[in-house]
Amino acid sequence: MRRATLCRPAVAVPEHIITAEETLQLARTLHAGHPRLDLALRLIANTGVKTRHLIQPIEQVLRHPGFEARNECYERQAKARVPDVVHQALANAGLSSPDIDLIVYVSCTGFTMPSMTAWMINNLGFRHDTRQLPIAQLGCAGGGAAINRARDFCAAYPGSNVLIVACEFCSLCYQPNDLEVGSLLSNGLFGDAVAAAVVRGRGGVGIRLADNGSYLIPHTEDWIAYQVRASGFHFLLDKRVPTTMGPLAPALRSLAEARGWDAGRLDFYIVHAGGPRILDDLSRFLRVEPEAFRFSRATLTEYGNIASAVILDAIRRLFESGGAVENGRGLIAGFGPGITAEIALGTWTSGADGLFPAIVPTARKPYSSWERLFISPASDGGPSGPPERRIAPDRHDLNDRRDGA
Repeated sequence: MRRATLCRPAVAVPEHIITAEETLQLARTLHAGHPRLDLALRLIANTGVKTRHLIQPIEQVLRHPGFEARNECYERQAKARVPDVVHQALANAGLSSPDIDLIVYVSCTGFTMPSMTAWMINNLGFRHDTRQLPIAQLGCAGGGAAINRARDFCAAYPGSNVLIVACEFCSLCYQPNDLEVGSLLSNGLFGDAVAAAVVRGRGGVGIRLADNGSYLIPHTEDWIAYQVRASGFHFLLDKRVPTTMGPLAPALRSLAEARGWDAGRLDFYIVHAGGPRILDDLSRFLRVEPEAFRFSRATLTEYGNIASAVILDAIRRLFESGGAVENGRGLIAGFGPGITAEIALGTWTSGADGLFPAIVPTARKPYSSWERLFISPASDGGPSGPPERRIAPDRHDLNDRRDGA
């Protein structure tokens, strides 16, 4: 079967920046009398997040104008910020808007109906028969799910091209009256970003998607969740989340073994960076060096947890590092509510002509159960070439399923 190729993502972060020290000082000021403030400060400090980008100045973020105003802000900001990222992702793949057969739009931080996919088709030059797939309720696993659904679509309709867009404005979910430790931690962890990438059904440079799978840990629905109230989305984070890599790592291993691969001996790893503890535990369970998750760690450090966009930004960093060895094997995994893992396997390809697209620069107390969420048990405290040749897809009837070559 012909395999689809995930091309180089485009990522944009907003212009308003808040540093780790500014975040800690805000927490000290806003929650001076909180009985567990010291714990919250330690947790925030140990996320490893140095900077986050926001769509509004922090003063506006802290003022809650109501759910309606926030959702209007989401729609306005999405329409302003998505187009440039989409155009760059298409250029990275050597395609244009009419070449796209399906748009997958992922977001868990705002709601519009019709979906942003309809707005994009009407305003960004996509064909009016372009399929639409909005994904709203998989949270941070949404990026991995989008990649998997794109690969499935290309397998069902050979030669098709899929555009993935992840638009996450986590700052719009700030709730000033949520004072649980998990909420205070979230206030210092999440950031805003927009990312996009194309999955090509033919040709392309990047990750040739070979297989995918999904796994849900039974009876963990309330471990990561939203409560939807009059004031908006209230994020709930359970202190048992640190235990999730134990049951999820075997699911990753099982998918790899089904292809005859060893999940502990791959050439690249792209995983959702919910926090450093998640990465440390996965490193231990898969028996790989912590350096294997360097792209995910870099995203967490520079942008914070940008929800479904984390996966695409980490993949961008893989591209900017020069990619992997030809036919090098890799794993992509997004984790989110459910608790759900969306897993993909792929191999690196430099394309039929071996061309690589030019890079565009864009003495401590014992740990509490909450602290263990973000602190590892053992821790303290390429060459560029000419642009990719465009390979125009065959025009075909998407309703007429046919076998791949």
